Parts: sequence; structure tokens; C-alpha cells
Amino acid sequence: MSARWVAATVRARAAGRRRLGSAQVRALAASPSLGEALGRLSSGPYGHDVHTGQSLRQAQHGVSATFLWGQRVLAGWLGPGGGEAMRVLAGWAEIANVDALLATYSGDSDVAPAYELGTLATAWPHLATAGNRAELRESLARSAWGDPGSEDQRDIQAAMRLTWCSRVSSSVPETADWAAGAATLVTAHELMDPLSRPSPAFAGQVARALGPRAVACTSLDELREAVPSSARWVLADVVGPDDLWRAESAWWRRLEIDGARLARSPGFDIVPVVGVIALLAVDAWRVRAALELADRGGRPMEVFDAVV
Repeated sequence: MSARWVAATVRARAAGRRRLGSAQVRALAASPSLGEALGRLSSGPYGHDVHTGQSLRQAQHGVSATFLWGQRVLAGWLGPGGGEAMRVLAGWAEIANVDALLATYSGDSDVAPAYELGTLATAWPHLATAGNRAELRESLARSAWGDPGSEDQRDIQAAMRLTWCSRVSSSVPETADWAAGAATLVTAHELMDPLSRPSPAFAGQVARALGPRAVACTSLDELREAVPSSARWVLADVVGPDDLWRAESAWWRRLEIDGARLARSPGFDIVPVVGVIALLAVDAWRVRAALELADRGGRPMEVFDAVV
């Protein structure tokens, strides 16, 4: 046990206590307007990047940016070996930045600003200089993200997500079930899309992440049986493609339950820190959903309760 890990664990648990929590988030969702919700949110733990006068899109981006800022702060406190784990866990922000970059290639000028990763960046400073999908693929292939297999936008996005699941599971074994469930959700959305046929590049990514049986599935029942046992839980209550939102909600609920357990771990190491990050991620997800409902006048709350 090192003094740095003791300090990091204490700091992480303190950060975890600053999240809004389900009751306050629900009250936020019931706000009669986005402006009122932002007035309440900007004076609390999300005030680092959430401000009054923002649009819904800007505010939701600010919620995620605040979460990332918290990850960066915690990373500075970690003991030996913790920095790389935190870098991998922050991969979601690099994926979001690439999503925005891909949107600009398609002519979209109204994209969210890039998240500032600082020392948590894996390859973003290099990826950001790519001028088209071909250059982006080359940059990815030279990085820890690996070659997505094609220059197609959907292939790039799916490959990064599946690769992230694998990297998270390898770096922090305690997250293996979360990562397997997330990889299954990515695969389910792609395989069940009636307007798209999975490409050879995507099939290769799925085979590496979930096994070759998952590639040929034509229904969620087949996919549930094909994926590893550690991933089946995420599709437990899903009947058809229209129910995948239930699987996503189940994934977040599992993240919260497991995160709370890890955060209570008695050790002074990466485990309780990862648990706190999971809890903060869930809180940010709920706040983003609450802002969307507030933008609609705070109704219907039944929808919010069903989703989160």
C-alpha cells in the first residue's frame, strides 16, 4: 500500500459523494423548462462545464465534460499503474471525438466540440489531424485502437467501441462483465438494423470480441445463446430489436450495482476508484436524460422512470 493509493482512494470516494443521486436527478427531470434545470445544475457538481443559457446539446455535452474532468483529476492522484487504467477508461471521450470528426467529413458543421482529454488521451492528438476517413483509418491502425478494417464510417465507429470494450476488460478485470455486455449491445444494434448488412470488417471485429458464432445471428435469441456467458445477462429481458433500450437500461443498472460494490472495496488500489467512476458515469447518464425531459417541460415522468 502506498501513500498515493491511499490518497487516491480517499479522494475518489469523496468525489463519489458529490454526485446528484437518483432522487435529485428525478427532481431535475421534472423541471418545467431547460432553463430552470440548468439554473439548478450549474450551481452543483456539474457547474464546471454546465452553465445557464446553454442549449440542450451544449448542456448534455457539459455534463459529460464534467465527468471527464473528474476522471482527469482522479488520474493525477493515482499510484503506480493507475494512469494507464484511467486512460483506457476515458476511451469513451476519444470515441465521441472521432464520432464528431466523422460527422464533419459528412459535411455537418454543427458538431460538439472535442472533449479535452489531456494526459488521458490515447491517440486523439494524432487522430484529430486526419482530414478524411482514409487518413483516420491509417491513424487508428498506428494506435492502440487498431485498424478498423475499412474506411466506412459505421465500421470505424463499431470497431472503436468493440476495441474499447476489449481494452477496458483487459486493463481492469473487474469490468469484464460490463465490457462483455457493452460489446453485445454494440453488436445487437448492428446485426438487428434492417437497413444495413454487417460488413466483413465488422464481422471480423465481432468474431474477435464475442466469438465467431455471434457473427451469423439473425435474432436476439440467437445472439443471446451465441455470446459468452458473461455477456448474456444484458439481453435477458429483451424480446426484439424494439426492446434494445431495455437492454441499455439494464446495462446502466448493472453498472450502478457493481460500481457501488467496488466502491466499497476495503483496499487502497484501482478497484474502489473504478467503482466510483462507474457511479459517476451512471449519474452523468441520468442527468443527461433528465435535461432532455426538462427541455420537454418535465413530462412525462413515466418515460424517464422507465428508462433510468
